[in-house]
Amino acid sequence: MQVKIQPSLRMGTILLLFLLTLKCIFFSSEFFIKSVILIIQPRNEVQRSTNVSLICQAEVTHTAGSHLNYKYIFYKYDQPLNTDQTNATDSLYSIPDARVGHSGIYKCAVIIEGKKRESNVNYLTVKGLLAPVLTVDKLRLTEGDDVTAVCTAEGETGFLMFFFRDGPEELYRKDTNSQKVEQKLTLDKGTVNMFCYYSINLGSTVETSSNSNVISIDIEELGIKPNITVIPSTYVTEGDNITFSCSVNMTQQRNSELILSHGHTTLSSNMIHEDYAMLAKANDSGEYECISSLGGVHKSSSLNITVKEIFSIPFLSIHPAKVFEGEHFAITCQIRSFASRIQREDIKYSIFRDKTLVINDNRYNGTAGKATNGNYVCKAEANRIIKESSMLLLGAKVLVSKPEITVDGPVIVDKPFWIRCHSENGSLPIIYSLKRNNFILNWTEVSHFQEEARFLTLISTPSDISSYLCEAENNGQVSIKMSERLHVTVIVPVGKPLLTVLPVPENIEEGNDVTLICGIPKGSPPISFRFYGSNHTAIHTTTVQSNSSSFVLSTVKRKNSGNYYCEAFNTADMSSRSDIVKVEVSLAMWKKALIAVFCMLLVALLVLFIVMHYKAKRGKIQMAAKLSVKPASPKSDDSLTLSLTHDPHYNAHTVEVNNKESVWSERPPDEADQDSLQSPNEGDVEYTEVVHPQPVDPTQIPLRKGTETVYSELQTSQGAPENINHQSLLEYAELNHDLPEPVD
Repeated sequence: MQVKIQPSLRMGTILLLFLLTLKCIFFSSEFFIKSVILIIQPRNEVQRSTNVSLICQAEVTHTAGSHLNYKYIFYKYDQPLNTDQTNATDSLYSIPDARVGHSGIYKCAVIIEGKKRESNVNYLTVKGLLAPVLTVDKLRLTEGDDVTAVCTAEGETGFLMFFFRDGPEELYRKDTNSQKVEQKLTLDKGTVNMFCYYSINLGSTVETSSNSNVISIDIEELGIKPNITVIPSTYVTEGDNITFSCSVNMTQQRNSELILSHGHTTLSSNMIHEDYAMLAKANDSGEYECISSLGGVHKSSSLNITVKEIFSIPFLSIHPAKVFEGEHFAITCQIRSFASRIQREDIKYSIFRDKTLVINDNRYNGTAGKATNGNYVCKAEANRIIKESSMLLLGAKVLVSKPEITVDGPVIVDKPFWIRCHSENGSLPIIYSLKRNNFILNWTEVSHFQEEARFLTLISTPSDISSYLCEAENNGQVSIKMSERLHVTVIVPVGKPLLTVLPVPENIEEGNDVTLICGIPKGSPPISFRFYGSNHTAIHTTTVQSNSSSFVLSTVKRKNSGNYYCEAFNTADMSSRSDIVKVEVSLAMWKKALIAVFCMLLVALLVLFIVMHYKAKRGKIQMAAKLSVKPASPKSDDSLTLSLTHDPHYNAHTVEVNNKESVWSERPPDEADQDSLQSPNEGDVEYTEVVHPQPVDPTQIPLRKGTETVYSELQTSQGAPENINHQSLLEYAELNHDLPEPVD
């Protein structure tokens, strides 16, 4: 069966859900924790057994109608007190029957909807520690028995420290979180007045309780204190027999132990059944103690024994104190004092070498050598007392052997170096002397195997090295040994090099080979030479056995020009540099010839260009002169002569006819100057004459080229001259002769 929902009902449901959503959005719980305060009631300082309440108050602002969930957490020294924080909805924390252990620093916190805020700290002080109660399991006991003591602080909490005392003497202490301590104690004297107390640490202070009740415990002393005796007396002489006896109360003897000791040494652990006897010696003086033990109880008695020496400890001596191999020596054993009960003859001596008997006497004579070397000991015996001397080492000294003379490091002329002297054999100390030509320069004494004889010196020539000798001695003049003369390689530092260039630097052309020769005046081989070119760059390095070396620059070029120098150095680690030689590489001859030919061709072309240009200019001028004058109305019978003169010495143009009539007058000089400035490349026409025809012989008319005067004739018919339009002629001449125009 299907239920149909009306559309109006469906719309109502949607509207209701929408309103509920709006309510959740706009009416959700809004809150703010303003403050949290911890209150201690009835007050911050109370007496023990008071009921204390911790109240956590929170001031919270929130929206009307909201319901908030509160959680409260209480802390002591930042440690939570209510461990079940899920149900911590109570703002009250109670401390019933408060104790001093509840004193401390407290605070609380409020948690609402995940937001947390803590209060400030507050202090609680509880006064009045309860006096503890002491109990024991028995009041009378025997020395060595245990008693069980219990100290109880009823109702106290916290970390407590308990103390058990017998008056000022502390018997035991223990710290615990419990309110009582139980401990077994062993007491070892007559009466013990026992009491206890406890303390509690409150951080900055320590509170201590009052003392408990006092319990008196009687302890019965064990009768096991021993008695010690000695026979014959406490004052004896070496060689005497002495006997020690120890005894205790017979009733306790069965279960006790009895020990005899001297210092830290146990002499006997069975003194109950037998005495202890010994032969007295000088080092037996001191305190002897009998110790009796029963269970955990120990008692002792002691006495002091003094033992007088029957004779003193022997000592060895060797004469002479320093003996060399082959020399005679004597070893003597002596004592300084002895008791009156013996005679000197009663003392027997023995001398041992390396624990082997050498002689039964107090004197031994021998010849020093490897066979007599060793550790010697002397033993003296009298009245059953044997004493041994200290060990004495005899080692025959060895005469110094011939020394060897050597040097440390290289020997370089005029530089300090070390000479070392050493003898392979010889007993220390050894005196070494450095001699030069039998004159002592210096000396030193070597007393330890790690030391060595070294002398600092220098030489100025290689031959000086052979004048040094070493002398060694360790037993005066009889032991002097001399070394051989010193023979080592001497290094001479290199002198200042000289760089030679072949061919000479002024005659070097491209394509040639240049040889650089570097030589030194002195120096010990092997010698290393280094050649440098321009920019101080090393171009070649070599090592040779001679005092010079060379390097060839093959087929040099212009770029090889520059400053050259060389350096020389050897094993003296001192380098020397030559002076700088300047090398100039010039062009090859064929390049020079090629350049000369090119220059000559260039000059010839330039001259040819100038000549051709000049001829072309001159031809233009002549052509202009020929075309400059023509008849206005030429007739075959008319004759007119036009003279055009070009003379650089004139400053004006003049045209004249033969009857001296002027066609145009002289031009003003300033206009001529301006024309000259404007046309500097054209010839300056000084003047032109136009003459009337005269009968003239044609062979007599001169014709000049260049700057010379050129005459041209214009003839009409023979006879009387014809009128000529001079103005038209002038205009035509100006047009065809490129005359400069007048300047305004």
